[in-house]
Amino acid sequence: MNDIKLIHRRLRSLLLTPELGVASAILILTAIFATIEPALISPRSLATQLRAVAFVGMIAVGETMLMIAGELDLSVGSVAGLCAIVTARLTLQPGWTPSAAVTCGVLTGVGVGLVNGLLAVKARIPAFIVTLGMLYMARGANYLISSGYPIYPLPRALTSIGKATPLGLSWGVLVFLAVATLGRFTLVRTTFGRAVHATGGNAEAARIAGIPVDFVKICCFVLTSALAAIAGILLTAQLGVGLSEFGVGWELEVVAAVVIGGVSLFGGVGGVSGTVLGLFLMQIARNGLVFSGANTHWQTVAVGAIMIAAVGLDIIRRRTKYE
Repeated sequence: MNDIKLIHRRLRSLLLTPELGVASAILILTAIFATIEPALISPRSLATQLRAVAFVGMIAVGETMLMIAGELDLSVGSVAGLCAIVTARLTLQPGWTPSAAVTCGVLTGVGVGLVNGLLAVKARIPAFIVTLGMLYMARGANYLISSGYPIYPLPRALTSIGKATPLGLSWGVLVFLAVATLGRFTLVRTTFGRAVHATGGNAEAARIAGIPVDFVKICCFVLTSALAAIAGILLTAQLGVGLSEFGVGWELEVVAAVVIGGVSLFGGVGGVSGTVLGLFLMQIARNGLVFSGANTHWQTVAVGAIMIAAVGLDIIRRRTKYE
């Protein structure tokens, strides 16, 4: 009898694992769309999908840690665009080397993340309001710097970063894979990762246990904005031009991937693996609809529906957990 109960508990725990549900959805959608267009699962198609999620993906890793800690950043898309424009503009200024321009661009992201963190954590202004306001501020600064015009030609030292590596992948993809690997290791294997989970699970209990809750949250804000800066700069390098439209809508893509991947809106639950799966689930849904000949606007409908379903499943999991 005890063995049966143990097996039942383990099966129940397995079925309630967010990553399992997302992985199952990916397999089902892939099987369905592959029958319509076998090219969907070709190596070239898979490489294309990986390149498509790389820039949003590296930001999503930071957002995952931030949302697990119980906070949210809606400004990441505008921050990515702002840092890209800052870098592109500085590379054309006399006396500025590409490496100095890139460093300044990344530091701009770090500064924005620090401001977001201090206002949300220390000033106790809701993160939703702080980062929504920063979204508008960064977007406005973006257009002020660029005047709405493309910035080019960029130095070869910068655009060379955007070229494919010997493996046939872009540097954006390699950075995304590295960030995802390090992010997962940090959350699963390090003291800081455990502090992030504890902070989002129960901030007061974490404080009593000696965890510097405010510091943890601010670090997550800074990390998220820094990754947004890196994503924007890498996209600029890959395309060889700085555009004011960079990053538009990325914040919605990032939050959708994180939520679909199983990170709880209530904090304390989730991981990088689920977020990566969430990214690919959205991309496969988009590609499958394109291959099937559906109207492109159905892609947006599909992502919205998947996100609502993911949040619903998260609520069901939380209820089931305490029953």
